[in-house]
Amino acid sequence: MATPEVVFHPEASIEYGEASSWYSERDEGVARRFEREVDLGLARITEGPDRWPRYDSVHRWLLLRRFPYLLIYREHEGRIWIVAVAHGRRRPGYWKDRTVT
Repeated sequence: MATPEVVFHPEASIEYGEASSWYSERDEGVARRFEREVDLGLARITEGPDRWPRYDSVHRWLLLRRFPYLLIYREHEGRIWIVAVAHGRRRPGYWKDRTVT
């Protein structure tokens, strides 16, 4: 079985970039660790997308191990759509109106 393609929603991509930049401004090493942690999270999701907890009837989430971020995703048309790279202290569900196509 092929590994599903991972696609970032445009707003999730912005969130990821902003978080990475925030860490980079403070410490390049921490920024690299954050990016590796996101990559690891994406690999874990693609290995078993149904293994992670449901957020609602469509979305699931994975909490990064070393950073306070959630990868909110859904499966749609054979792809894994990253809908949000959400800080754990941000308003829950703020991303729910994001659609994937």
